[in-house]
Order: sequence, then C-alpha cells, then structure tokens
Amino acid sequence: MEINLSRRVCLIAIGALPSACLTPIPYPAATVSPTPSVPPQMRAPQVGQQWVYAVRNIFNQETLDVVTETVVQVGEQIRIQRNSNKIGPLPDEVQGPWGKIIQDPHWQPAQKFIRPLPIWPEKLELGWSGSYRDRYQVLGYPDADFAWLVTISAIAWEKIRTPAGSFVALKYSSDSPYFESNDVSRFASLRNEETWLVPEIGRWAIRRSMGRYLLGGMSWSGSFWEDYLEWELQSWK
Repeated sequence: MEINLSRRVCLIAIGALPSACLTPIPYPAATVSPTPSVPPQMRAPQVGQQWVYAVRNIFNQETLDVVTETVVQVGEQIRIQRNSNKIGPLPDEVQGPWGKIIQDPHWQPAQKFIRPLPIWPEKLELGWSGSYRDRYQVLGYPDADFAWLVTISAIAWEKIRTPAGSFVALKYSSDSPYFESNDVSRFASLRNEETWLVPEIGRWAIRRSMGRYLLGGMSWSGSFWEDYLEWELQSWK
C-alpha cells in the first residue's frame, strides 16, 4: 500500500518533529512459545474463509483503513478478494499453489510475478531461511518486468494477542534489498516486513511493512518512506 504524495509529505514533516511529539504504535507484545514438536501445517484454503485487518500508520497510530480479505476461488489458483472500508474493491491476491504468491497486492502498485514465489517460509520451522530471485510485472502492464529479490527467514515461535484472539505464531521476516522499482525515478529501493503467521487460521495475525527509497543524489539518511504500516487481525472465519 504505497503512500500518496500528501502522506509522503506528511512523513517527511514527521521526520523533522521532536520524537516527543509522536506516539508510534508499540512493537507487538509477544512471549516466546515452545517450538512445536511436529511442525504445524497451514490451514488449507476454502471458499468463504475470511480475515479482517485494521491498517495503521506505525508512526502515529492512525487507523488508515479496515480491509476484508475473503477466499473466493480454490484449485490450481487460490484467489483472495479484498475490500477496503474506505475505497471499496482492491486488487485481488492470487496464490498457486497455497503459499506461493502469483499476484501480490500488498504494496502499490500490485506485483505479478513471472514465477510463483513463497509468501511465507516453505517449512514452518525455527531457523528456516530461503532466498529467491524473480521478475515481476506491474498489474495491468505486461510489456515490462523488473528484477526482484526476497529473503524469508523464520525467527521465532511466539504467543501474540490481537482483537481476534490469542495465537501461537511463527514470526518471520521478508527482506527485499535493492530491488528494481517500476518507478524509473528511484535510484534504489528496499522493503522489509515482519509477519506473525498463524497456521491454524491460514493467515497472519500481524504484518508490519516498511519501505524506503532514494532518488538520484540522495543518501539513506535522507531517504523517502514508501510505507510504514501495521496490519492487525480483527476477526477471522
């Protein structure tokens, strides 16, 4: 979910304010959970499964939206329909098979990968890590593709609480350093996510996303923020 120009200017201004003026979202409170003796399996997708998330600006705790995600198709591809309380229908998420992302709408513009990529650790085991190179297209623009690299690392089993309940989750990170942006004005780009994945619900309880980028002549100390958001589960079925 890319920040529009007005939000981008706001973030630049926020960066200049004294830290005492800001009340960021606290880092998720979690306790270490014992490693499962048998690695759990992800809940299989079924039509009608649904997850509702509050989307918040981590800088100031502002609730930007509530997004409902619903499985509407299963089979060779799994299609998750997404709807915003503020603006209505959003681009779908498409996986195929389950756990491999084909169309990722989490960032804007939505990405369509040439080959399906893991969206969470291929093995739900502490210490697992994998790196993947691919190319992606911008949804609706098939005439160009761009280099993509992501490293996914399983960090810890943790017990975490959200408005939807308490869960044992696998915390993992997804790092995309120096990928090729479709925006040719960007000299360098990076994205990082921390996710608390809950196998029993087939989705994450919390997902925190951060993106930054440089224009020509800039350094990382003065970089622009693409996003700094937290998605927190409100309900599921």
